[in-house]
Amino acid sequence: MRIPLSWLREYVDLPATETGRDLQEKLVATGLEVETVEQLGAGLKGPLVVGQVLTIEELEGFKKPIRFCTVDVGQANGTGEPQEIVCGARNFAVGDKVVVVLPGAVLPGDFAIAARKTYGRTSHGMICSGDELGMGDDGSGGIIVLPPEHEVGTDAIELLQLVDEVLDIAVTANRGDCLSLRGVAREAAIAYGLPLRDPALIDVPAPNANGYPVQISEPAGCDRFTARTVTGLSPEARSPIWLQRRLQKAGMRPISLAVDITNYVMLELGQPLHAYDRSLVQGTIGVRRAEQGEKLVTLDGAKRVLDAEDLVITDDRGPIGLAGVMGGANTEIADHDADAGTADVVIEAAHFDPVSIARTARRHKLSSEASKRFERGVDPEAASAAAQRTVDLLVLLAGGTADPGVTEVIAPSAPHTITLPADHPDQVAGVTYGRETVVRRLQQVGCDVYGQDNLTVTVPSWRPDLREPNDLAEEVIRLEGYENLPSTLPRLPAGRGLTERQRLHRRVGRVLAGAGYVEALNYPFISDETLGKLGIEQDDPRRTTVKLVNPLSDEEPALRTTLLPGLLEALRRNDGRGSHDLALFETGLVFRPTGDEPQAVRLPIDRRPTDEEIAGLDAALPRQPRHAAVVLTGAREQAGWWGNGRPADWADAVEAARTIAREAGVELIVRGDQHAPWHPGRCAALFAVVDGAQTLVGHAGELHPRVIKALHLPERSCAMEVDLDRIERAGTGALQAPRISTFPVATQDVALVVDVSVPAAEVEQALREGAGELLESLRLFDVFTGEQLGEGRKSLAYALRFRAGDRTLTVDEASAARDAAVALAAERTGAVLRGA
Repeated sequence: MRIPLSWLREYVDLPATETGRDLQEKLVATGLEVETVEQLGAGLKGPLVVGQVLTIEELEGFKKPIRFCTVDVGQANGTGEPQEIVCGARNFAVGDKVVVVLPGAVLPGDFAIAARKTYGRTSHGMICSGDELGMGDDGSGGIIVLPPEHEVGTDAIELLQLVDEVLDIAVTANRGDCLSLRGVAREAAIAYGLPLRDPALIDVPAPNANGYPVQISEPAGCDRFTARTVTGLSPEARSPIWLQRRLQKAGMRPISLAVDITNYVMLELGQPLHAYDRSLVQGTIGVRRAEQGEKLVTLDGAKRVLDAEDLVITDDRGPIGLAGVMGGANTEIADHDADAGTADVVIEAAHFDPVSIARTARRHKLSSEASKRFERGVDPEAASAAAQRTVDLLVLLAGGTADPGVTEVIAPSAPHTITLPADHPDQVAGVTYGRETVVRRLQQVGCDVYGQDNLTVTVPSWRPDLREPNDLAEEVIRLEGYENLPSTLPRLPAGRGLTERQRLHRRVGRVLAGAGYVEALNYPFISDETLGKLGIEQDDPRRTTVKLVNPLSDEEPALRTTLLPGLLEALRRNDGRGSHDLALFETGLVFRPTGDEPQAVRLPIDRRPTDEEIAGLDAALPRQPRHAAVVLTGAREQAGWWGNGRPADWADAVEAARTIAREAGVELIVRGDQHAPWHPGRCAALFAVVDGAQTLVGHAGELHPRVIKALHLPERSCAMEVDLDRIERAGTGALQAPRISTFPVATQDVALVVDVSVPAAEVEQALREGAGELLESLRLFDVFTGEQLGEGRKSLAYALRFRAGDRTLTVDEASAARDAAVALAAERTGAVLRGA
């Protein structure tokens, strides 16, 4: 909502020295979000005056029409002689009053004006358009043509109100009252402790039987409808400059006098209005629900097919307007440029159900100034005042006559009352305000307050958002100042903190970040098409998904069963934007239904669900294990003066899984496997011992080439995914710090020759078990193949480190442990010592 400061001062006597910035600070302190304060006319410098066009000479020989004009500017140029000006606009004629900027002036944007030669003539100034003066669009599309009553030489800066400050306020959904000058003025008056001149406090005639006939068939959708009639409007009457400028500053374009007045009153009081051409309305005006498939052409020229839930305004022919959203084209007010302007109008000021208007606006994708106000809440008591204000302005500015008939249809309703303990705001804020402060602040908002320890509060009609005691407490707290609330930390009870599961999840995130991975948070939604691109078969459990009733996107209607689709999409997107060396990770829930879950019931909204209903809803939820996954591509180690670097490969993905497992105190068992979406020959199955049995916890490796092609990923991309919950169950609880031995290490190297089909992990496992407790660490440092080994054979070289905690090992002890390790590897894998 754009609020011109000059307009706001009509309702609140703000100090003369108070600027828009000062007011912004005050309003922000009371809870209104003032986004910007626009300085209109900043840098503008005269002379800028009213002139009258004396002559127009058409210049020939140029690509576009050019006119050489003489303009009477009175004594503003110091000589009284006509001013010679070259102009390309064509929307003015001899005798028109225009706005002239003379040499020496500066226009917005630091545009200095000087005499200059152009198109073979010397132009001494400019004839101005609204855009050149920073006024915005006035609908003319060219030069400003002023009404003839303005005298030549008059200062146009003051006439056009070019210097002003405009506050742009982001109004929240619960504060529809602030979508008006009246509402913001009330907040400013409270902030400064000044009285408010309420523009809605005007004399309104009582309803009578002579008004325009109105029939309300849907009182639940329209609880108030006021109709007034004005006749004898002058078709030549135009909106005065002050009215046009206020609309422009508020962000609206002037259209015609009748429409401008309804828009002006809407901005002033917050009550949307509509003016019908009385000659085009046939019979009684009605309000009802639309018939399914009924059609209406709205003012924007669109032909709309109506829904049975739409609320419409009708006459004897059918719909003439979409209630609270937009009027119909068949009763549109003709502007002053039309051949036969509108002479008689019917003014509608109604109050509609906010939910109904919001649904209609969204159903037809038609958001209007009226619908924005109705769906946020409009003061129903302001309808008659808004209609009277509109009538008064039409009589004043268009020479009309107010018809004595007044129609007002009202559905009976009682004001909303809330019972509030006087100390309730104190309890909410943790501050002692006292009863007097609470009562004073609520009365400033507009509430009627009675009672001592328990207050009975009657909410004002313009604040439909105040529904319960906490809403009233919020009003007291915000007006007393959020900045005055004490900043204190709550006292936590002893013995509370993160669970071991939470600590593990945090450690996993930290260790992956320390290993060079970047966390990527993705939406938990996937599609069957994406699972197909990953090569996952139809009978795979990951294909059993939970479908959402109202998905954010129809392309991804299911909850994820794996973290990989989101991570791989993030990998593809970043690679496409030039980041080719990528290592991403994510931890999060996946959704694995078993098919045995009961059907979820729809919970009631008019009461709290019972414990049985909540338990039934919980039972319908699928299993939701927490997973961790990584994806890699490009260089894992960058090249530099320290070396050549190396690309990421399947081993890095496996190492990421081991890094995660070590945080839980778990050693993974790695075996070869074939599992989508990984390459069959470069896929590792990851096992951990859970409850004494080896349990599959995840997979890692290089992605299948078909998957890489289908998802448009970089070649040789790798991925890993593990089940964190299973790894946690495999852990032994809190990690124990290793005991550091003071005795020296004994290192033994062995090179074993095995068939190429034997996984190195199996050889490593056998060596570990055979070496016994003296083995401290085991590392594969070389893999060799060659003719001297024979076809289908490979050599695996391991470094074995032995150490005892209580003594220095002898050579015989270390050699015996090594020989035992080799013997068990030979028994299990057929390994033989190289060179033996």
